[in-house]
Amino acid sequence: MGRRVVVLDYGSGNLRSAERALERAGADVTVTDDLAAAAEAEGLVVPGVGAFAACMAGIEALGAGPVIAERVGAGRPVLGICVGMQVLFEHGDEHGVVTKGLGLLPGGVTKLPAQRLPHMGWNTVDAPRGSVLFAGLPADARFYFVHSYGVTDVAGLTAAGAAVTTARHGADFVAAVERGPLSAAQFHPEKSADTGAALLRNWLVTL
Repeated sequence: MGRRVVVLDYGSGNLRSAERALERAGADVTVTDDLAAAAEAEGLVVPGVGAFAACMAGIEALGAGPVIAERVGAGRPVLGICVGMQVLFEHGDEHGVVTKGLGLLPGGVTKLPAQRLPHMGWNTVDAPRGSVLFAGLPADARFYFVHSYGVTDVAGLTAAGAAVTTARHGADFVAAVERGPLSAAQFHPEKSADTGAALLRNWLVTL
């Protein structure tokens, strides 16, 4: 029996592809909006696609913010994916509208300073030594990104004790974060073929 993982259904898309990828990685996966199940699972995945504000509205409507925060405070693993990573930060600034995030990581999400947006397709990443998520993966491993917004304050995250993996599109931005029980990826591991599967297996080992 694999580790019990809940993919949180708060109205965002991409739930089934995350479910299938986690199952292939060896997890026992439930997609649900049940907050008790989210609190009790060995691992919680917070997905997200689209706009920061819309994802936060869904999380708030479900009342999921405190559950996510309580899990992190209790040292229980949480994995954010794409906008599910972004909402873990203090705020998101999209089209001049600032939306409050969950505040579990310091910093904000802003438009990437690149001429070509969205940043879409495969990109390499620069993982720090000792990273759990990227353990055993080659330096030239590529992951699949689809986003126009991201976190560029790498120094602030590092100063807060996070292990930060970066990628570059116009400027360096946060591709993944690891801090205690909280892990997150701006890219889509569920769309990143064998490298994404390896990363998910690495995360499941931490549960």
